[in-house]
Amino acid sequence: MSYAQRKEMSSNRTVAIIIVALIHLVLGYAIVTGLAYNVIKKAAEDLKTFDVEEEPPPPEEPPPPPEKTEVPPPPQVVAPPPIVRTNTVAPPIVSTPVAPPPVITPVARPAPPAPPAPPPPRVSQAAKAKGNLPSLFSTDDYPPSALRNEEQGTTAVRLTVGTDGRVAACAVTSSSGSTALDNATCNILKRRARYSPAKDQAGNPISDTDTARIRWQLPQD
Repeated sequence: MSYAQRKEMSSNRTVAIIIVALIHLVLGYAIVTGLAYNVIKKAAEDLKTFDVEEEPPPPEEPPPPPEKTEVPPPPQVVAPPPIVRTNTVAPPIVSTPVAPPPVITPVARPAPPAPPAPPPPRVSQAAKAKGNLPSLFSTDDYPPSALRNEEQGTTAVRLTVGTDGRVAACAVTSSSGSTALDNATCNILKRRARYSPAKDQAGNPISDTDTARIRWQLPQD
């Protein structure tokens, strides 16, 4: 076989290989394309939309039947037995005298004895009148009622002299026989008489008593 023939055969073999390769490619592409189409078509069929029907709600349970309440039968009216009148005799009333309750007389309890009065302070210096007591009186002091009745006499009094030297109290120990003259005697001495008060052993002024006699005599015309 010549070189030219061998070269021609090599060329034909190459062409044949290329043609076979192309055929394989076409067949492979066709196979792949067909399979892909079938897969896509199958997926599309599977993905077809469908209506989803909601399940209806469960039926409501019927309410329970009402409870039967037994109504008690009405009470039977029973007629009262007839009233039988019997003549009864009232028992006699016996009154028993009741003794009055004893009278309880409360017994007054004797009052507790008063505590003894403290002894009066001892007078170391007696009260002394400043001046003559009869000189405190004048004819103008004669009570008008005593003048009209022509009353006169001597009034004796006991005076209580306070710590301030004034007459604190006056008591008639012997009356002149005229109330007007006795009252005038005490009133004038209480207003006008002044004393040096009495003193105790410590030199403190204390109360004391004094006596006086005042003679009332009608003035001469």
